[in-house]
Formats: sequence, C-alpha cells, structure tokens
Amino acid sequence: MPNPAAYLPAHARSHPLLADAAGERKFVTALARGLEILRSYTADDTWLGNRDFVERTGLPKATVSRLTFTLAQLGYLRYDGSLGKYALDAGVLALGGALLAGSDLVDLARPHMRALAREIGAAVSLGCREGLDMIYLETIRSETALTLGLAPGSRLSMLTSSMGRAYLAVQPEAEREALYQRLSSHAGAGGPEMLARTRSEVAAYADEGCCYSFREWHDDVNAIAVAFLDPVQRRCLVLSCSGPASSMDEAQFRTVIGPKLRVLAARLGLTPH
Repeated sequence: MPNPAAYLPAHARSHPLLADAAGERKFVTALARGLEILRSYTADDTWLGNRDFVERTGLPKATVSRLTFTLAQLGYLRYDGSLGKYALDAGVLALGGALLAGSDLVDLARPHMRALAREIGAAVSLGCREGLDMIYLETIRSETALTLGLAPGSRLSMLTSSMGRAYLAVQPEAEREALYQRLSSHAGAGGPEMLARTRSEVAAYADEGCCYSFREWHDDVNAIAVAFLDPVQRRCLVLSCSGPASSMDEAQFRTVIGPKLRVLAARLGLTPH
C-alpha cells in the first residue's frame, strides 16, 4: 500500500504534524488537503483565489477547486463571485471559539495578564505552538502606554520570536533538533543565521528562565517569553511581554520584566521538564 504522504504536496509533507502522521493507515489524505487550504491564510490575507491556494499548497488546480467548493458549502469558506475569491467564514471562527472556550486557563490568566500589562506598560500575550509557528490565544495591551500587541489568532515564527524560542527551549532534545531542521529549511537564505541566534537564546534558557527577541521580528519591538505547562490539559503554553524598543530597552526586559513574567508563569502552570 503506498505511503499516504506521497499524495500530499511538498508544502503539506513538510508540515511537522502531517509529516509525522502521514504514514499511518488511518490517515485521511483528503481531510489533510482540505485543512491545508484553510492553513493557507495568514494574518495579512482576507481574500484568496484558487490560484493562490495552488501556489501555497502545491495541490493540483482541479483538486483545489473541489476542496474550496466543499469548504464553502460547509461554511468554512465564503465565496465572493465578483472577486472570484474566498474568505474564511464563520465555521473557522466557531472552531477557534471552541478552542478558547475549552481552555479554562485562558480565563484564569486574563486578569493576571491585564494587571501585568498595566504595571509594566507593555503587551502581555499567551500562545501555543501551531505547526512551525506560535499562535496567540490572548493578548492584553497596556492601557497606559502605546504598545504593539497582536490579536488572538496571529502567528509568529518560532525562529525570530521570543515565544517560539521559549517553546523550543523546553522541548525534549530530539524533538527540538527535528524542529530546528524543519524551521531552517523553511527560513530560506537567512535560515542559518536565524537558527544560530535561536540556538543561542535557547541554550541560555536554563540559566535565565526565559528567551528574548530584541528587534528581530519587528524593527521597533523587544520581547521576552517564558514557557509553562497547562496543569489540566498538559500542553505547553508560553507567556510573552512585548513593547516598543525605542522606549523599553533590553535592560528593562532582563531586569524588570523578566522576573515578573517568570512569577506569573509559575503561578499559572507547571514548570516543563
């Protein structure tokens, strides 16, 4: 029996979750392809056409056409005939809402995050891994200072974000090395340099209890992150603080914000081993 992975496009075969699962006899290739269509959207996308999906997934045009039609019929995509393109529809929002509603820890964390954001004048975010990215579950912006905070559902690269680095730092060594290889292959020409900086940050996590990203994923953003385990669901979550580099320098993140963020992470969950 052929390996189901052989029927996936290159983009899908490189996805860490699909790469691990595609060899299983229970693996449903058609479902995986449909989900890859939904994963094609980024935070900057509203409308995508079938040609966009073909380019982003590597799937044949005829296959994409059938998948987008099906997803639109099920309420996960919304088609605009005048544009000839699709937008994400309420079905996707319902799934995201179900995830957040099922996470009691997000509700527990929210008032503590709000208090910390107000105290330090920065954005405080909670996130988890999704593929090769980190995805925001919640963000609280400071009410007293101009801060840059991404909305829930926003994604960040593991290689350039403090949140991604903190997640990598607490993973078992074998899994972390496998992720490094995948991340580097997706990072293009700048991959080796980004990977070297990430390895350095991850190595320092054991001593500092956090990871940093200074002006790396945005020219005027400094950030810090700490990982912890959800005591109920046992998944790895990451708390981060970010603020404008022009008014919040590296020393403030290391000496003031870092200790406060580590205390909050310890209050919310368990220390990863």
